[in-house]
Amino acid sequence: MPRVREIEDPGDDPVLSDVFAKERETVGFLLNTTKVQAHRPGIMKAAKQLAAAVDKSGLLGPELLALVYLRVALINGCPF
Repeated sequence: MPRVREIEDPGDDPVLSDVFAKERETVGFLLNTTKVQAHRPGIMKAAKQLAAAVDKSGLLGPELLALVYLRVALINGCPF
C-alpha cells in the first residue's frame, strides 16, 4: 500500500490532463510514479522531460539504459 495517495483523475489541471492522456496512450495505463508525482504537476512534468532527454540523448546505450531503469525499479520496489 503506498504511503502517498495516488492521483488517477487529473481534475481540471491542464498539465495533469496532458501527461495522463499521453501516458495512457503510450503505456495503456498510468504508472504509479506518475500518480504519486501528480501531487506536484510541475515537478512531474520536469521529471518526465528529464527522462525523455536522457532517452533521446544517446549518451547511454540501450543496454545500460535498461539496466538503469531496472535498478531504479528495484530500488523503488517496482515488480516490472
